[in-house]
Amino acid sequence: MLDLLHVKLADDATRRHVLSARPDAPTVPDRPPRQRGVAMRRATVTALRRLADRISPDAVPVRRPYVPGT
Repeated sequence: MLDLLHVKLADDATRRHVLSARPDAPTVPDRPPRQRGVAMRRATVTALRRLADRISPDAVPVRRPYVPGT
């Protein structure tokens, strides 16, 4: 009984794989990329900076970001 189940599952998987290469195969559209907000990036940067300061507090001095025109 178990061998017949394996044969049936393998046959179904093979058919799905082979038929997926056909030009008229059904397609699933790609999901649009998730837009992460500025707040999420800022929180991640802050957390990573605090972690780096705990690991090596005096290794690299913190520099201000470059702002054009100042």
